[in-house]
Amino acid sequence: MGDLTKQMGDFIVDAMKVFDGVLLLVLMLLILWVIVTYIIDVTQTQQTIRRNYPVIGRFRYFFEHVGEFFRQYFFAMDREELPFNRAQRSWVYRAAKNVDSTVAFGSTDNQSGTGRVLFVNCAFPTLGQDAVPPVAVTVGEGCEKPYTTKSSFNISGMSYGALSKPAVLALSAGAKEAGCWMNTGEGGLSPYHLEGGADIVFQIGTAKNGVRDLDGNLSDEKLSDVASHDQVKMFEIKMSQGAKPGKGGILPGEKVSEEIAAIRGIKVGEDALSPNRHVDINSFDDLLTMIHRVRTVTGKPTGFKMVVGKPSHVDDLLKAVKQRGADFAPDFITIDGAEGGTGAAPMALIDSVGMSLRESLPLLVDKLNQYGFRKRIKVVASGKLITPAAVAWALCAGADFIVSARGFMFSLGCIQALQCNKNTCPTGITTHDPKFQHGLHPATKAVRVTSYVNNMIKEVGTIAHSCGVKNPRALDRTHARIVVGNGLTKGMDEIFPVQQEMTD
Repeated sequence: MGDLTKQMGDFIVDAMKVFDGVLLLVLMLLILWVIVTYIIDVTQTQQTIRRNYPVIGRFRYFFEHVGEFFRQYFFAMDREELPFNRAQRSWVYRAAKNVDSTVAFGSTDNQSGTGRVLFVNCAFPTLGQDAVPPVAVTVGEGCEKPYTTKSSFNISGMSYGALSKPAVLALSAGAKEAGCWMNTGEGGLSPYHLEGGADIVFQIGTAKNGVRDLDGNLSDEKLSDVASHDQVKMFEIKMSQGAKPGKGGILPGEKVSEEIAAIRGIKVGEDALSPNRHVDINSFDDLLTMIHRVRTVTGKPTGFKMVVGKPSHVDDLLKAVKQRGADFAPDFITIDGAEGGTGAAPMALIDSVGMSLRESLPLLVDKLNQYGFRKRIKVVASGKLITPAAVAWALCAGADFIVSARGFMFSLGCIQALQCNKNTCPTGITTHDPKFQHGLHPATKAVRVTSYVNNMIKEVGTIAHSCGVKNPRALDRTHARIVVGNGLTKGMDEIFPVQQEMTD
């Protein structure tokens, strides 16, 4: 027994010596690092803080980097953050996971904040047995291959390249199961868009990725190839988007792999900077010519996406349509507000350019009514519409369809890390680094995409039934009130009276 005790004691002494040795080595390395860092900091001339406060000054940049994460989880209140607050993200997370989305005690939202939308509950709400399924809407009735769908909530443009392979696979499979469409974004049609079997809207960006010839011009042959896929239901010409009107798409070079370069027809490893506009579209007349060309070549509904700069732009567009005739009219217009998001854009454009969807959506619908094109041209609303209240508001304003990008990113697990413009997204959604992509399991996330759509439709229906209508598409401007400057509300139909069709 004494020998065993002695052996254990010797072992402990030896372990302590090893530990002391390791600790001493670590301490020496730490001191060496401090000395080297000190020399580097005091001799460099790029950063004043590091030069004046060597070593210690580096913590300033570290805290600046991690500050957004600490604010998100520890310091910000539920309704404080931008672009999306914790309450909005939490609803999407719960909907995607298909768990209880009810809340207790009372609203944490500011009920009297200017611009707040409150829905008009009916004295006699719709009973469950009186509710009807979603109504199908047909886009491009005069086309060779019109598109009919019941889905009112769909996936907005996010290209393969901006998104990772597993993210696109999850969205495609989830959209198929939910019965909604997904937009390819301006990066072209990848095999991963097709793999899940979802309906697809092919977006033609200013670089015409995927449908361009070697000189960058629109190719009828490439258009026909894309249209040959039955899953591709519509074509959308991207004129501008809410986060960066007047600026083409930006895909950093570190995201341009050989596969992405092949799909887009660009060089590997170089920044993919799309032109600020289509070089062959100099007027609304040119836009209508391209719409007619794409629809003629493909036989499928063709529309365009735009951000409204001022009301007269919509007048100019619709006057051109009236002059050219219905054959040149777009089958749909996707209206994106300044609230829209992106993976990379100058802050000046994100913050300060373009009309908000709150103003431009009712404006577009009214102008379509005024010029007599409301039935002919369908309206797709885009721009920060990720919750049931936001979607219901868009339906009240007159939208036929709602699309969301960031909402679906949240359904995939996005934590708003604000790393989309880098190749370091921690959730694997907007990165091509296998280390980060590994955590995003497409089959699991596809279920969450489906659940997000289903719960969105369910809760928008709940709002509709509270307003006394039988399905969400029956919502109109009489069903919403908007808080004005004095804290009181005005009917949406009073603020935006529905325009009567003009007569010649």
